[in-house]
Amino acid sequence: MFALTDLEQFVSVNLKCDPERAMQLREEFPAVLPGYHMSKKHWNTVLMDGSIPDKMIRSWIDDSYDLVVASLSKPLRQELASL
Repeated sequence: MFALTDLEQFVSVNLKCDPERAMQLREEFPAVLPGYHMSKKHWNTVLMDGSIPDKMIRSWIDDSYDLVVASLSKPLRQELASL
């Protein structure tokens, strides 16, 4: 899992993040909080309040996905790449 959200009430999304970068983003953006019901070290909750540009959020989603894929075993990464 690389992202967690409620599709009916899209008010926030939880994204995996490098721990150091997670802290930087929380300090820089009031709409970035420690991950709600997630490991606060590795996850951020991003409030969809319009204060963060969509392009930036899409980049964070890509980063979250890349972190999760990098943690998979080589066979699983290969299987995923073949989809």
